[in-house]
Amino acid sequence: MSRADETMPAAWTDVLAERRRQVSEEWWTPQHDDAQPDGYIALAAAAYAYGSQFPEQLRQAGGRPGWWPWALKWWKPTDRRRDLVKAGALILAEIERLDRASALITQEVEHGR
Repeated sequence: MSRADETMPAAWTDVLAERRRQVSEEWWTPQHDDAQPDGYIALAAAAYAYGSQFPEQLRQAGGRPGWWPWALKWWKPTDRRRDLVKAGALILAEIERLDRASALITQEVEHGR
């Protein structure tokens, strides 16, 4: 691995920092994520990604995509890059949720439940 490969790009660290912020400041903990209906976190990520590309269309349509899964108070768009960072952190949260669910199923199968 070269020296350049050892340095994590700013985008990666920003997504990880946003995920940590979501947990520590917004209380979107793994337990909270696990209680979300299947696909809601991914829909929220998609909404931020879409919103980052088409902010004017969203303003005309009432401010958020119709598939936003939660209350309006949780829709907090800022600027294009920041919204993509939020989307990336939410995708990470959804992948982690899926991994935990899969591990739980595997554990239950292994223990004959």
